Amino acid sequence: MEKFAVLGCGVVGSGVVELFEKNKALIEKRCGKSLALGYILDLRDFPDRPYGDKVVKNIDVILADKDVTVVAECMGGVEPAFTFVKSCLEAGKSVSTSNKELVAKKGDILLQTAKEHNVNFFFEASVGGAIPIIRPMHKCLAANAFSAVAGILNGTTNFILNKMICDDMDFAAALKLAQELGYAEKDPTADVEGHDACRKICILSSLAFGKHVYPESVYTKGIREVELKDTKLCEQLGYAIKLIAQVKALENGKILPTVMPMAVKNTNLLSQVNDVFNAVMTDTDGADRSMFYGRGAGKFPTASAVLGDMIEQFQLDGTICAQTWESAENTDFIEDFSAFAAKRYFRTSAADVKLLAEVLGDVDEKTISTDEDETVCIVNTEMNAAQVDAAVKALAQKGVQVLAQYPVLE
Repeated sequence: MEKFAVLGCGVVGSGVVELFEKNKALIEKRCGKSLALGYILDLRDFPDRPYGDKVVKNIDVILADKDVTVVAECMGGVEPAFTFVKSCLEAGKSVSTSNKELVAKKGDILLQTAKEHNVNFFFEASVGGAIPIIRPMHKCLAANAFSAVAGILNGTTNFILNKMICDDMDFAAALKLAQELGYAEKDPTADVEGHDACRKICILSSLAFGKHVYPESVYTKGIREVELKDTKLCEQLGYAIKLIAQVKALENGKILPTVMPMAVKNTNLLSQVNDVFNAVMTDTDGADRSMFYGRGAGKFPTASAVLGDMIEQFQLDGTICAQTWESAENTDFIEDFSAFAAKRYFRTSAADVKLLAEVLGDVDEKTISTDEDETVCIVNTEMNAAQVDAAVKALAQKGVQVLAQYPVLE
C-alpha cells in the first residue's frame, strides 16, 4: 500500500481528501494500487472531521515516512510552500500542487529538483482548475510548435465583466455581488488587478516556449477602469470586453506575454465564455487552434485536477521529461510591451467620423454615435502603444478627447 500526504487543509486541501474518500475504489482501480491518506499537514486541528486523526504539524513527519510517495501541496503562497515542496522532492516524493504563485515564481527550480531526484512536480490545478490544459500542452500537443496561447484565466473578473455586459451593473456593483457569492475575496486585488491571471500566463508561457517567464516580465493591467458604457458599446459593435491573458511568439524570435482587458470579436469563442468559467486557446503549427473550457476554480474542480496529477504519479516510474522548462538568467527572450500591436476600439468626444478617419486611418464602417455626442469605432489598422499615444495627441490638437481605448482580439 502506498500513502500520500496533503499539505494544507483549506478549501482545496479538504476537497482533495473528500474527493479521494468518495472515489477511493475508482481511483485505486485506475492506479492499480492500494492507496491511503497518510497525513495532513496543518497548524489547525479538525476533531470533528473523519480525517482529524491524520493531522500533523511538522513536515518532518511526512519527510521521514518512506511509504509516502506522493504529496499534494494546497497551502498557497510562496513560503513555506516552496521550502516544503523542495524538501519533499529531495526526499524522493513527487508533488502535485494547485499553487499558481509558487509555480509562476519558483517552477523552474522545483522542476529541476524533481528531475535530479527522479520524481515529478505536477501542477495541472495551477491553471484553470478542472480544465485540462497543462497535460494536453506537454503531451497531446508535444509534436507542435506554439505560436500563441490566449485565455480567460480568472473566473472572478469574467463574472464581473459578464454582469456589466448582461445586467447593466457598474464595476463596483458587480464586484460587490461577486464578493457576496464567494467568487471574490474581501481583498479582490489579485483578481481585479490581473495578478492571478498574470501568474497563470507565466506558467503557460514557460511551458509553451521552454524558458521561465516571471510575473515581473508580464505587462499586466486589470479591469478596475473598465466602464459600463464601454461594455455595452462594444457589444453593439460585435465585441465583448474580457480580461485576456496571452502570449505570442514574434517574428524576431522573442515572445510577448500580456494581461489586459481586450475587445474580443464575437466570432472568437473566447467572447462567449461567461460567468465564472475559464477557457484557454492554443495556436500551434500542427493542430492549428484548440480550445479548452471549464470551471477554472472551486473546491472540487481544483481538487479533481490535483488528484488527477497524483493518480498519474502513482502510475509512473520516473520523471516526465516533457513537462519542464529552463531557468531564465535574463529576459532577453521577452519583447518589451511597446512592441505590442493590435487593432483598437476607440471611444472619443468627436461626433465626426471623417475627422477620426483622418487621424486614425482605416476606421471600420460600423460606428456608433451616442447621446453624449461621442463616437465609438474600431480601427482596422494595428497600432502599438507609441502609435496610440501619437493618435491621442493628434486628436487632442483637433479638440477631440479619447475617452477609452482597448486593443482588439479577433
